Amino acid sequence: MSVIDHNAIELGPRISEAEVGDYIALLKPRVMSLVIFTALVGLVIAPGHVHPVLAFASILCIAVGAGASGALNMWYESDIDTLMSRTANRPIPRGRVTRPEALAFGMVLAFFAVMTLGILVNWYAGALLAFTIFVYVVIYTIGLKRWTAQNIVIGGAAGALPPVVAWVAATGSLSVEPLLLFLIIFFWTPPHFWALALFRNDDYTRAGVPMLPVVAGPDATRLQILLYTIVLVPLAVSPWPLGYFDAAYGVVSLILGAGMLALAINVYRRREGSEALRATRRLFAFSIFYLFGLFATLLLDVVACAIAPSVW
Repeated sequence: MSVIDHNAIELGPRISEAEVGDYIALLKPRVMSLVIFTALVGLVIAPGHVHPVLAFASILCIAVGAGASGALNMWYESDIDTLMSRTANRPIPRGRVTRPEALAFGMVLAFFAVMTLGILVNWYAGALLAFTIFVYVVIYTIGLKRWTAQNIVIGGAAGALPPVVAWVAATGSLSVEPLLLFLIIFFWTPPHFWALALFRNDDYTRAGVPMLPVVAGPDATRLQILLYTIVLVPLAVSPWPLGYFDAAYGVVSLILGAGMLALAINVYRRREGSEALRATRRLFAFSIFYLFGLFATLLLDVVACAIAPSVW
């Protein structure tokens, strides 16, 4: 009789160790919060009246779609996430969630988000949400991120689409206003993420991800940050003189734009040692505040008009 090696016996599929918090982490909640906020602004500034239930359903579906994109991104990038200190604590590298679990979770959420938005609201918004998920997962994560230094430029379209999806959910059509919001986020994305890439350059180099600092070097990246910021600031101000957004937005965009441009210039000038590191960290942190400030101003303006229409 042969001796049985009990250590070699396959007892079946491994029981998942994942908890609710691990699945929440797969959704990239910090990214999702920005998506929800920009989508909410797109929905609120849209003309006409949206039933509160449909408005809630629209924002929920956009949020779930963003979470699905995050889960599918982590599924595909689990190998490089393991190599980077910024991402090594994510659920898949830690062994809390398996790659097949993350894939199934992301696909189910994506299907639910697109179909629910299409059925409950309108199919134009559902199709645009599906396109947004496709851009982030297929074009950016699978197609671009490991192959070109322009990954974040082209892939940034996915992060810029949520307010457009929300506008289409509210109106069933497109207009200039959501396209302006799209362009603002689109041109904001490269300076924001390249600032991150500058002080996380070692991570991306170790993982073999061709972010711009890895491929072109820090100095070329600083120049690109400055050039994109020079385009971004007047672009963000332009809805005011064009008559799409009011003076409150215009003043805030001018003040925030001056701060953004000053920090981008500082990043361009500071190229050595701790001063360069501090400059990039400040720009990265301020860029989040910059985008939040622009969109919060639009949101507060709508709320103020609703509360005191005679004043505004």
